[in-house]
Amino acid sequence: MSAPGPVALPPWREPVRDEWIDYNGHLSEAYYVLVFGHATDAVMEQLGLGPGYRAAHDASLYTVEAHVRYLDEVPAGAGLEVRSSVVGATAKALHLWHEMWSGGRLRATEEVLGLHVAGGRSAPFPPDVADRVAAVLTEPGPDTGRSVGLRR
Repeated sequence: MSAPGPVALPPWREPVRDEWIDYNGHLSEAYYVLVFGHATDAVMEQLGLGPGYRAAHDASLYTVEAHVRYLDEVPAGAGLEVRSSVVGATAKALHLWHEMWSGGRLRATEEVLGLHVAGGRSAPFPPDVADRVAAVLTEPGPDTGRSVGLRR
């Protein structure tokens, strides 16, 4: 019998708001990041790092690096679904992968490196959070770890 695979995180869903549409009639780039931020908050809640944890422990996950790829336009009135994965972890850090889907098409991705901070300093995750991270940890896909640059 093989070991069970990682537990899937539930997707984050929200609609595109009219005020998020830019002069080209599509989702403005800043709002891709806002929606990805909402998805990160949802992942934090799933891992036990939500508002109650922050208040009780003076601790949270801080984003220290992020990389967004804008792959396709998102039209006004669209529904968005962000599928999130934890694709890497250390005792103090998480590597998150988000995919934004709409209309059955992948529209954008974001990678986030988050650092656990307690009392203003980096700190290891508590054991219960580390256990939840281990339960959802999955292998990174082929598009993770890309950098920005021009091909020469």
